[in-house]
Amino acid sequence: MPALEARGLCKYYGQNLRALVDVSLVVATGSFTAVTGPSGSGKTTLLTLLGALDFPTMGTVLFDGRDLRRCSDAERTRIRRRMGFTFQSFSLVARLPVWENITYPLIPRGVNRTERYRRAVDLLTRLGLGDRMMAKPEELSGGEQQRVALARALAGNPEVIIADEPTSNLDPLTADIVASMLREQHARGVTVLIASHDPQLLEAADAVYRMEGGKILPNVKAMGQN
Repeated sequence: MPALEARGLCKYYGQNLRALVDVSLVVATGSFTAVTGPSGSGKTTLLTLLGALDFPTMGTVLFDGRDLRRCSDAERTRIRRRMGFTFQSFSLVARLPVWENITYPLIPRGVNRTERYRRAVDLLTRLGLGDRMMAKPEELSGGEQQRVALARALAGNPEVIIADEPTSNLDPLTADIVASMLREQHARGVTVLIASHDPQLLEAADAVYRMEGGKILPNVKAMGQN
């Protein structure tokens, strides 16, 4: 059974803006799936719908075979807790230290402070931010904020990672570190879904969907192809 599936997704904003038009795709469980295409092609909107953060105007999103629209609010919350998200806006909490930004979503899950701090230290060290534990988001560069957002996505040991342009604001060395961490998660069996233009991430993907004008183009890179 696929981890995620989109069937005929359409997303309209008002009368004139059609962000998605009849989009269908399958994200296989344990796969590394990428969506690419020009800015404004609908990639972020698609990831938002697949992550149960919004509803399509038309169409169906399935998570583990379950129609997200038919789930209760509580069920969708539980589903989102099985995912880790990082979007281009980062959504970090101002004036909250970096380590707490990474781990505050773990509080409702009952993870104690000591374990939350341990996870933050481990992730930030691996991402080259071990000396920024107590910094506030407003004290960080865009690239540093992006890495903090990725650490938050990984802190809950998710089954699915959804990452929007995870290397776009990073220098080549740091981009390599982030790409390596995503490949490592994939190797552990985590389902990874990204939107990206990064050649090394697209090359690592099992399947690459190309978007333009809110639509999925044909000629998807299939599993096992290079």
